[in-house]
Amino acid sequence: MSYKTLKQKIDKKKANMCVIGLGYVGLPLAVEFAKGGFNVVGIDTDKDRVNNIKNSIPYILDVPISEINKVVRGKKFIPTTDFSCLKDADVVIICVPTPLKRKNQPDISYILSAVKQIAKYLHRDQLVILESTTYPGTTDEVILPALEKKGLVCGEDFFLAFSPERIDPGNEKYPFRKIPKVVGGITKKSTDLVKSLYLKVIVKVVPVTSARVAETVKLLENTFRLINIGFINELAMMCEKMNIDIWEVVSAADTKPFGFMPFYPGPGVGGHCIPDDPLYLYWKAKHHGFISKFIKLASDTNLNMPSYIVERVGNIVSARGVSLGKAKILVLGATYKKDVKDLRRSPALDIIDLLQKKAGSVSYSDPLIPYLKFKSINLKSKALSAKVLAGFDCAIVAAAHSTFDYKLIQRHSKAIFDTRNVFKGLKSQNIFRI
Repeated sequence: MSYKTLKQKIDKKKANMCVIGLGYVGLPLAVEFAKGGFNVVGIDTDKDRVNNIKNSIPYILDVPISEINKVVRGKKFIPTTDFSCLKDADVVIICVPTPLKRKNQPDISYILSAVKQIAKYLHRDQLVILESTTYPGTTDEVILPALEKKGLVCGEDFFLAFSPERIDPGNEKYPFRKIPKVVGGITKKSTDLVKSLYLKVIVKVVPVTSARVAETVKLLENTFRLINIGFINELAMMCEKMNIDIWEVVSAADTKPFGFMPFYPGPGVGGHCIPDDPLYLYWKAKHHGFISKFIKLASDTNLNMPSYIVERVGNIVSARGVSLGKAKILVLGATYKKDVKDLRRSPALDIIDLLQKKAGSVSYSDPLIPYLKFKSINLKSKALSAKVLAGFDCAIVAAAHSTFDYKLIQRHSKAIFDTRNVFKGLKSQNIFRI
C-alpha cells in the first residue's frame, strides 16, 4: 500500500515536503511548492540563509521577498537547520551544490552528507528526489545502496528518483513553473510519483526510463552549450587574426531558417552549470575508458578567454603608447551574466585577477556588486562619470548590465574592449570587439 498511500497524499497536496539546500535551486523550488499548497520545510546548514529568510532579507533575486514572506507567514514554508524534521517528511528533495575538486574530479560530498541524514530518518511511504547535477549512476550506484542499508526496499517501501534542475537565474521568460521537468526513477513507480508531484507546480513533466537517463539529459544540455560556446570563442579568435567581424558573421548566419543556432563569443562561461557540469560527464566517461575530446577542448578554450582578453587589451594600450604594465584598466561588470547578481565562476573575476598581476592598476564598476572580496581581489565598485572614465587607458565590457550608461562610456573612454557586443553597429576609433 506504500505507493497508493503516497500517491494519494501527493494528489491531495497533503504530502509533507522537505527541501535540502536553499540556494539558487532549492529556494525557488521550495517556495513554488509552498505557493502550490504543500507544507514545505527548507533545510540548510547555512544559518545565515535560514535567518535571512526569517528576517525578510533577500539573497536570491529570482524569488521575490514578498512571495517568501507570504508562504513563511502562512506557515506553508518553514526554514530550518534541523534535519530531524525529515522524520515527518513524505517527500525529500536534495538541492545541494556539486562542485569540482582538483583535476576535474566530481565532489559529491554535499550529496553524501544529505543522504546520510535522509537515511537516518528514512521511513516507509517516502519519496526521495535528487536534483543536484551529478554524473550518470550517482542515484542508483551511490544513493540507492546508502538508503537500502536500513532494510527498506526501493520501489516497495520507499521511492527514489532523479530530476535535474533547470533554473536559469534572471530569466523572466522561463520561470521555474514554465520550464518542463525531466524525471527518471529507479523504478517505474518512483517515476510515476515524481511526475505526479511536479505536475502540481510545473506546466509539463517529461518522464524518462531511468535515473541514469535523467542524469545524462542534464549533462547533455550543459555540454551542448559549453561546446558551442567554446567553438564560437575559438572562431572569434580565428576571425580576429583574419580581420573578420565575428559578430557580423554570426548575425548573417542566423538568417538561415534551419540547421543553425546562434552562439556568441564572450569572456568565458560562468555560473555553476556550464563550467563544471560537462566535466562530470568527462570524468565518468574516463572511468569507462572513453576520452571525450570535445568536452575537454571546449572547457580549455573557454577557460583561456580571460587570458586572451588581457592579451588583446595589452595590444590595444600598447598601440596607443602605453605598456600594459603601466596601464590603468577598468572592468565594467563583475557578474557572470547580464543584470544578474551572481559571481559564481564569473570570467570577469579571472580578468581582474590577471590584470592585477600584469597591468599597472585595475578597477571595476558594477551596479549590482558594491565591493569585491574574492581570493586576491579586494576592490570597491567605482561610480561612472566622465572624469572617472577618462582616467583609464582602457575599459573592458565584461558584463553588459542594462543600467550602464553606454553613451557616457563610449564618449569618455580612451579605449573600450567590448566582449559582449553592446556597441553593435557603432564604428568608433576607441571601440574594439572580441
